[in-house]
Amino acid sequence: MDAASRPAVVIDNGTGYTKMGFAGNVEPCFIIPTVVAVNESFLNQSRASSKGNWLVQHSAGVMADLDFFIGDEALSRSRSSGTYNLSYPIQHGQVENWDAMEKFWQQCIFNYLRCDPEDHYFLLTESPLTAPENREYTGEIMFETFNVPGLYIAVQPVLALAAGYTTSRCEMTGVIVDVGDGGTHVVPVADGYVIGSSMKSIPISGKDVTLFIQQLLRERGEHIPPEDSFDVARKVKEMHCYTCSDIVKEYNKYDKEPSKYIKHFTGVKPKTGAPYSCDIIFFNPEIYSDEFTTPLPSVVDKCIQSAPIDTRRALYKNIVLSGGSTMFKDFNRRLQRDLKKIVDTRSLASNARHGADIKSQPVEVNVVSHPIQRFAVWFGGSVLASTSEFYEACHTKAEYEEYGASICRTNPIFKGMY
Repeated sequence: MDAASRPAVVIDNGTGYTKMGFAGNVEPCFIIPTVVAVNESFLNQSRASSKGNWLVQHSAGVMADLDFFIGDEALSRSRSSGTYNLSYPIQHGQVENWDAMEKFWQQCIFNYLRCDPEDHYFLLTESPLTAPENREYTGEIMFETFNVPGLYIAVQPVLALAAGYTTSRCEMTGVIVDVGDGGTHVVPVADGYVIGSSMKSIPISGKDVTLFIQQLLRERGEHIPPEDSFDVARKVKEMHCYTCSDIVKEYNKYDKEPSKYIKHFTGVKPKTGAPYSCDIIFFNPEIYSDEFTTPLPSVVDKCIQSAPIDTRRALYKNIVLSGGSTMFKDFNRRLQRDLKKIVDTRSLASNARHGADIKSQPVEVNVVSHPIQRFAVWFGGSVLASTSEFYEACHTKAEYEEYGASICRTNPIFKGMY
């Protein structure tokens, strides 16, 4: 049976979570934390015997390569045993540890998806600011280690745009506001192609918000086990954080009826089994840092204004949210309201400057929010890999053997440029 007749494997590797499954499905089969736990005892044994018996050194190295866990199992192993060291292979959207990344992919393919990589084409995702060298490393691992028949490396925001359906057909012109665990990107796309010169990046992400909540909990002296503090902060963020329309009005509501806004989190200490609880914090995100003071609506507006003038109306009309950190309640309403204010103010100023002779047409601002925006990138990949054109656009094993890993630097659509 030919690999092109089987569904492709779609893996979206994010800084915080990895989504994986098969093309054609609506939801990923597995969503797991992007983390690897390696047994430190074998690594230490390998280092200690570096000047001793080569057989002992080799055996320790082999065992270190075999004894590791990923995802939730890696987190639980590190809590229950002190011999496992956690490694996060992706930092701020970029792969930092390729050995750990290879181990992670190995477990994803064989232990989770339970498929033979030689029988399936693969679609992997990457951050919009990824260096070309990283694409080569990815191609080498996939073709050399896993011997995949075909590989397509897609830019995450483009897939997210494909997932944001506003009509019966997919609009491939728009702006993607991708707020993930490791980075925030505002990426304009015209007819499926990224306008790279207009791309904006914000060095604040979901993980920064989690760490900030963790710090506030620690400063308040909440009785949370140190090993659980990050996980508790993440759960507090996902369960209770929301976006308000006016922070002053929100504080006034709290002053009038504080009991309505007081929430509690309860948990169990992993070592003793004793229960604990803490109060949920009500905070203003502006106190996070004074280094990044440009609001998100202004960043989106600057991104669109720097794009070609003939694409701007279409970009304002289709602003698509992607990533788990855009799932906060009323996030889309606040972004649309503030962005609309900026655009309307500019239109009024333009009309006043040119007088009654020339009046600009109002600009439609539409922020698209949908239920699957948490894994919109994966769903867009599933849609793309379900088309017959996908297999024609993939880099193949034969091309890799002929031209080398450099083929992964170019978009497969432009194969004639090799």
